Amino acid sequence: MASTVVVSQPTASTTTIVRSQRQGWSTGICDCCDDCGICCLAFWCFPCFMCKTADEFGECLCLPLLEICCTCSGGIFMIIPPISLAMRVATRERYDIPGSICNDCCIMYCCLTCGWCQIAREMKERKKQVTIINATTSMLPHPTYVPQPTYPAAAGQNAPLYPQ
Repeated sequence: MASTVVVSQPTASTTTIVRSQRQGWSTGICDCCDDCGICCLAFWCFPCFMCKTADEFGECLCLPLLEICCTCSGGIFMIIPPISLAMRVATRERYDIPGSICNDCCIMYCCLTCGWCQIAREMKERKKQVTIINATTSMLPHPTYVPQPTYPAAAGQNAPLYPQ
């Protein structure tokens, strides 16, 4: 005679994604020492740095050169560099950084190099891996034990150690 052991194991599975939202730029406008490589490239070859940053952002590699060509060779003096301003605003919008166009204009007018360095540091910071926590919750109750019936041994036979 077969006996039955009843084991019930209901499971519930959940996935939790934890992502911290920054409430602003990851570094300040004058935090050049946070990444000396970015700062040195911007200081020694600013046009190359602008092109590299625009390319990493996903824009045309030569886009910043239009700004340099227009201000230098065209004889047109621009107060606020439009491509630099557009890059800063696009970075703010992409990463949901609070701010205003007025603040962006002031930063790109007063310190163009520092503004571009801040954009590059922000992009580098945001490219770091996001930690995803996958939590699985399982409810495992104690198994329900159904005792096995025991039968008396037949006459003349040795009793088995374990009932069948």
